[in-house]
Amino acid sequence: MAYKPFDLTGKTALVTGGNGGIGLGFADALAQAGANVAIWGTNAAKNDAAVAQLRAHGTRVEAWTIDVADEAAVIKGITEGVQAFGAIHAIYANAGIGRGARSFLDITTEDYRKVLSVNLDGVFFTLREGARHMVARHKAGDRSGGSLVGVASLAAIHGAARNQHYAATKGAVISMIRATAVEMARYGIRANAVLPGWIATDMTSGGQANPKFVENVISRVPMKRWGEPKDFGGIAVYLASDASSFHTGDSFLIDGAYAIY
Repeated sequence: MAYKPFDLTGKTALVTGGNGGIGLGFADALAQAGANVAIWGTNAAKNDAAVAQLRAHGTRVEAWTIDVADEAAVIKGITEGVQAFGAIHAIYANAGIGRGARSFLDITTEDYRKVLSVNLDGVFFTLREGARHMVARHKAGDRSGGSLVGVASLAAIHGAARNQHYAATKGAVISMIRATAVEMARYGIRANAVLPGWIATDMTSGGQANPKFVENVISRVPMKRWGEPKDFGGIAVYLASDASSFHTGDSFLIDGAYAIY
């Protein structure tokens, strides 16, 4: 018999950037575990493809075309998601971008601001609006709590040359999550961060196609491979489930032991 706390039947999860990469890895596992899933993404065609994939698991799946850097769009998206599903129990602030440069000296102010707008402002808007919904639900008598997840990165704790802007946003996400965990605990709301290492997604396509990078970097991963989106399914289900009801303020490093090698 399956461990019942991992059954997500009756729960709804929102995954930003859920139409590909790690976000789709989250969403696919959540749907398999019985959760209804809401996806936010900026590419409507990718949203439609993800919805078709996830609905095959038999749960309700809906998608919204939303840019998380747009505060008004995030507020509207949370409102519409709650109206559609009745409640949102787990939120994965996963949407993010990367804009590498030849060196720190070459990072433009434009790229710096753009990365911050999505990776930091977008996470802030998403988690804040999610927390507002969960607190309101708690005050109305629903004590089921909720789970807020911020997707940071190995870059937050491990020197990421030529990516100072990206690394700064991911370090900030960890701090934001810790503050949220302390403040929101009284409402039964948990907050945790997930830190991916070197994962094979569209964002790392350049590295995947570069034999020298693979030889110099991926060979140092003790598990001797790129991570894959499906490697994030287990943590997604755990953090949405009742199994993690007393687990908050943590950072889950999923990198094949790269950071400690």
